[in-house]
Amino acid sequence: MLEPSNNAELPEIPTKRYFTIGEVSELCAVKAHVLRYWEQEFRQLKPIKRRGNRRYYQRHDVIRIRQIRALLYEQGYTIGGARAHLSSDQAKEDASESRQLVRQLCSELEEILLVLK
Repeated sequence: MLEPSNNAELPEIPTKRYFTIGEVSELCAVKAHVLRYWEQEFRQLKPIKRRGNRRYYQRHDVIRIRQIRALLYEQGYTIGGARAHLSSDQAKEDASESRQLVRQLCSELEEILLVLK
């Protein structure tokens, strides 16, 4: 995810449920218009939109934005390269979650088998 060295320069993320675009802009050291552009470029960024088309980001969105920022500004990725990097990370996370779910189902089925015997 995000390197610890990158976290040191950015402020700590408060324990809130939703953040406005201005708050996220300050938390991630990225201007609001850049955040709106990144929403178009990265499918992983999907803030909730409410009244008047106002954006509300959740904690996982802020973490993802910090990751994108690190890829683009600190590691020198292009938009396409960062998109590919995030997609491969997402695929790995999905596979890991799937394996964990299969293990959990297997253990539950084994428990059911023991109860039935």
